[in-house]
Amino acid sequence: MTSLRQGLEKEQANSKFEERYSRQILFRGIGAEGQRRLTAGRIAIVGCGATGSALAQLLARAGVGKLRIIDRDYVEASNLQRQSLFDEADASESTPKAIAAARKIAGFNSEVEVEARVEDVVPGNIEAILEGMDVVLDGTDNFETRYLVNDYAVKASLPWIYAAAVGSYGVTLNVSPGKTACLACLFPDTPRGMVETCETSGVLNTAVNLVASIAATEAMKLLVGGEALEKLRKTLWSFDVWTNAHAEIAAGKPRVGCQACGGRDFVHLAGEGRPHITMCGRNSVQIHERARPIDFAEMQRRLESLGQVRHNEFVLKFWREPYEMTLFPDGRAIIKGTTDTGVARSLYARYVGS
Repeated sequence: MTSLRQGLEKEQANSKFEERYSRQILFRGIGAEGQRRLTAGRIAIVGCGATGSALAQLLARAGVGKLRIIDRDYVEASNLQRQSLFDEADASESTPKAIAAARKIAGFNSEVEVEARVEDVVPGNIEAILEGMDVVLDGTDNFETRYLVNDYAVKASLPWIYAAAVGSYGVTLNVSPGKTACLACLFPDTPRGMVETCETSGVLNTAVNLVASIAATEAMKLLVGGEALEKLRKTLWSFDVWTNAHAEIAAGKPRVGCQACGGRDFVHLAGEGRPHITMCGRNSVQIHERARPIDFAEMQRRLESLGQVRHNEFVLKFWREPYEMTLFPDGRAIIKGTTDTGVARSLYARYVGS
């Protein structure tokens, strides 16, 4: 009787699986075997803002078995125009984006394993964060992190996909270490001077969703494998949804003399020149203090006579005009109201400790 019951349960589970993904299984490029490979797949999404949340939603609905979502930030009202996994309650509670994303995904596909990591990806933790993944996707908002991911991926021979959207423009690149160009092949030096961001140039949610759709599809090809790998794009692809301008740059082979994939010199992974304090955009500064565990209840008692303060299990918010400080359990903080790192450091020392 036990074996009969187990057989029936297995048959029911298979029927449920086939029904959920029936339209995807019918697609010749995936089929039943491809769907099983997606279900066994493991993807890390570094950054869960506009592009990252769109990637996470698409891949969870497609049935990718495990998603590890890494993000250092919390939800704000200005995110809701384009960041598809969040709602007004998340913004009101300042819920960390990785946590909010995991909750939403559980609501529409509880079979996907989602690991939420409220962390900033840095040289000291990138190996632990990306260990065991099949593919890494870019949902971040800065080249500092992208070059770091590129270094690790090339060193570990781990495929990753660069993706970005700003204004009405989206761009994406597949990186298969040793086979295609890496990010450093195409952009040997970090962009200098004025670099457009969502904070300076705005962004259309349509551009975000377009580039996320392209990147998510390429990730699915990597997981499905076999003939799907022959369909992988080998160019840096860009498209402007407002002007319809588009371009592709060949990226099918590593560049001779590339510092990363040619010289195996991983300067970003080594942390050379990486600042302790980094800019987050939107008139704010991030301070890294991962070696300082914070007791939110005690911190609230300390700060409540100095300004407005509240906390939940994930973040503590402290307002003292004209500044707003968001403190995380590991001691990391985002201080809003200044782009001066000296001012931010001083405020952190005054209210949290030096």
